[in-house]
Amino acid sequence: MPEALGSSDAASDLGFARAAPPRVFHFPADHGPHPEFRTEWWYYTGNLATPDGRGFGFQLTFFRRALAPRPPDRPSPWATNQIYLAHFALSDLGDGSFRSFERTARGALDLAGARAFPFHVWLDGWSAAASGSEATSIRLRAAAGSPPVAVDLALGQGKPPVLEGDRGLSRKGAEPGQASYYYSLTRMPAAGSVRVGVRSFAVRGLAWMDREWSTGSLGRDQVGWDWFALQLDDGRDLMLYRLRRRDGGADPVSAGTVVDPAGGSRPLAWSEVRVTVLDRWTSPRSGASYPARWRLALPALGLDLDVRPALADQELDTSFRYWEGAVIVAGTSRGAPLHGQGYAELTGYAENGAR
Repeated sequence: MPEALGSSDAASDLGFARAAPPRVFHFPADHGPHPEFRTEWWYYTGNLATPDGRGFGFQLTFFRRALAPRPPDRPSPWATNQIYLAHFALSDLGDGSFRSFERTARGALDLAGARAFPFHVWLDGWSAAASGSEATSIRLRAAAGSPPVAVDLALGQGKPPVLEGDRGLSRKGAEPGQASYYYSLTRMPAAGSVRVGVRSFAVRGLAWMDREWSTGSLGRDQVGWDWFALQLDDGRDLMLYRLRRRDGGADPVSAGTVVDPAGGSRPLAWSEVRVTVLDRWTSPRSGASYPARWRLALPALGLDLDVRPALADQELDTSFRYWEGAVIVAGTSRGAPLHGQGYAELTGYAENGAR
């Protein structure tokens, strides 16, 4: 989400590394930071439920942004070229509420930071940290608000890392460097607790983690994206992103990935995907009109899916506005009934109007 951390241009990006050719990924090292690139994020979302069926969706995301290619040359302990931003949101499907929070800090004095060994990314009490040296088990913790909401979750790796795009090189535009290095953990078993006010709920479910690092921003003709991360009950996982142009069309580099139950994956070209918006929702705060229900058809996979928000209002009211929330999937796989769950993210609507 580059626009979350400030705009960039060719001049300001000088001195930073670019995502250009495919690279060899190394784990657990690549769970950690890549400070030679300008922008990076660790993105956790998931759907949880109590034993009696009360549902929750959660988002806990950490962003790193480099202000300059090298740290400032001065002795102050406050000196740093890195800033961090984090978002935490909770969708309570039991009472129909959605709450979101934002924190920022400089990457100095242990206020915020990231490391690979052992894996840990943190900002002012919110954190994702490895339970062991291989970062295959992660503990997520965040709490905010009054009355408070909080999550304390243990995530397993589930399927092996999925390299998105061309062996982990995910193209976002036609210009050189308009790409990111991108991998996902698409089906992480999750268990722990959710707190809402004075009540604490034991929960279990599935989480999804996206990791990207890059230098650059959206192309001049791109205004935002629609992103889907879906976990289907036949064991398959589906990631799709539609980069939207100013004229409302999809950029040809829009793409996706399908992951089979055993963890094998293959990329999806946008020509294999048909997306139809079936409904819209207008925010009472920003006035933005967001898509609020979709038909996703992938004929080559035999998939015809109806995707709808678990709650209509899952717009984050942070320093910039976007919609990100839990979604429910129903449809067919080669004619047989199919269900699932996941998350969707919609950016660029509040800034640029409906597309």
